[in-house]
Amino acid sequence: EVQLQASGGGLVQTGGSLRLSCAASGFAFTDYTIAWFRQTPGKEREGIACIGIDDGSTVYADSVKRRFAISSDNAKNTVYLQMDSLEPEDTAVYYCAAGYDHGLLRLIRGDYDYWGQGTQVTVSS
Repeated sequence: EVQLQASGGGLVQTGGSLRLSCAASGFAFTDYTIAWFRQTPGKEREGIACIGIDDGSTVYADSVKRRFAISSDNAKNTVYLQMDSLEPEDTAVYYCAAGYDHGLLRLIRGDYDYWGQGTQVTVSS
């Protein structure tokens, strides 16, 4: 059974940091791309970062570039999202997702087949 367990969300002040974790199981980790998406009420789910587990290549949305960093620990089947310089606009539910690596590293929701349950990030001003 495929499982993605997202954790690490919480309440932080503007300018603070959080690290999210996505623990994966039930599939061949290195054959997949793992992404982080986020969603606020009434808005589309937005892809913000992804990593090709096999080669470590990454893609970021402009909204988080130079503030967020995605990484993986293949020994633990876990992907991390280090979030620095957080802003109130980063407040959202954050989801991790997994999609088979077809060689296209994209932040498109339809590329991802498996989703975690989401973790809330709240940035206070």
